[in-house]
Amino acid sequence: MVSPILPATGIGSGLEIGKIVDALVASDKLAKQTQITDQTKLVTTKLSAIGTLQSALAAFQTTLKTLDDKDNPVFNGYAAKSSNENSVTVTSDNDAVPGSYKIHVNTIATSSSVATAAFPGGTSSAIPSGNLSVTQNGITQSYAIPAGATLESVAKQINAQSKTTNVSANIITDKTGSRLVFSSTVTGKGSDITTNSDITGFTINANSALDPTSASSAGYVGSQADDASFSINGMAISSASNKVDKTIGGMTLNLVGNDTDSTVNVTTNTDGLKTSLQSFITSFNAVVAAISTVTKATFSDTPDPKTGQSVTPAALTGDSMPRDILSAMRSVLVTTGADGDLSVLSQLGITTSQSDGTLSLDDKKFSAAMDKGLGGDVQQLFSGTDDTNGLLKRMNAALTPYTQTSGIFDDRKSRLTSQESDLDKQQAALDLHVESLTATLTAKYNAMDKLVGELKSTASSITSFFDSLNAQKSG
Repeated sequence: MVSPILPATGIGSGLEIGKIVDALVASDKLAKQTQITDQTKLVTTKLSAIGTLQSALAAFQTTLKTLDDKDNPVFNGYAAKSSNENSVTVTSDNDAVPGSYKIHVNTIATSSSVATAAFPGGTSSAIPSGNLSVTQNGITQSYAIPAGATLESVAKQINAQSKTTNVSANIITDKTGSRLVFSSTVTGKGSDITTNSDITGFTINANSALDPTSASSAGYVGSQADDASFSINGMAISSASNKVDKTIGGMTLNLVGNDTDSTVNVTTNTDGLKTSLQSFITSFNAVVAAISTVTKATFSDTPDPKTGQSVTPAALTGDSMPRDILSAMRSVLVTTGADGDLSVLSQLGITTSQSDGTLSLDDKKFSAAMDKGLGGDVQQLFSGTDDTNGLLKRMNAALTPYTQTSGIFDDRKSRLTSQESDLDKQQAALDLHVESLTATLTAKYNAMDKLVGELKSTASSITSFFDSLNAQKSG
């Protein structure tokens, strides 16, 4: 509905019709508009507050996941370091024992590499149909080579199953022709690859060395697979793998270079543990700060001129949800998880502030805990002995009902978004009402103004008539 143009002043009545209509409409609109505005502001601030909480909890859960990474444990009580990582790299766990170990690597473990006879046609060499069997460590994988195969297609056929067989194939070309070369990720003496085939040139016998100058020769390339040979403090050791696990208690060695030396030192992981604990504390405190931001009311010495109040509530002041989150988090901190000498954070010097609920690490108490030998129990406290009793997993479980898809946050946001949509509809209805009321009042006042103008015109005519009569009589 289109509102008429309002004259600033009525032509007939002289009244300011536009201002009168505006005042009447504003008075009619005020109560409902105030209600919609206030409720819209409240919904918007609540949505923003929930977003703040959701972001803080998501960041905390990311930290929990990082700290609980089994492949890269960060709460190990001991740290092992190699003096020469071109010789040996090392990782340790809580079974490691402080000490120093001299390691000499004679040779690293090698894997098998064998080659077929050479084919003159390059990668597109035609290969007749037939059967091919590839054997390693007593395990045989058979391949049916179809008609129309080429050296390249046979390589692809073998590589399609390399994840399960640990055997891959490539093509190497030299002046004798192109050979299919089999390689393996398996190392150690006796892991040589052999093949058997009714296809000429594809059979590779055990212990047969390749003569690279002969196109008909097939066999192992360079040397056969062999074990690693190394010593620890002078004690000779061999291993089929370059990843040597538990040879030294609590440590895993990765042998890297031939004929190299390194010293591995194992010490208490005081600095590493402290860094990891501080990461947990910082992320926990960020959630506490976010909860405070969305719930803590502000106080002012000067009352609000509109409401007269000196206390301004935050978006979620009085809402039970933030309190429930904080309660769930604190409950995890004081609940015992996995059994052990270290069962609660306070034993590590981590305390909770009585004023704001944040955590802090007391350096002296932490050092005292390390001196008592509790460093080796930190991993068990945080990661637990199973999939449920570690502090990190229990904390994550406490937060998941809020952050998961269709969880508490999503449900609350959905309801608030629905309220927001309803308020938009109410605003649209109010705007339509205002437009209609403005048109109605304007029409009525314009009609009144027109009538007043007509009455004034009639009155003026009558007055002029009598003035004319009086003038005739006096003449």
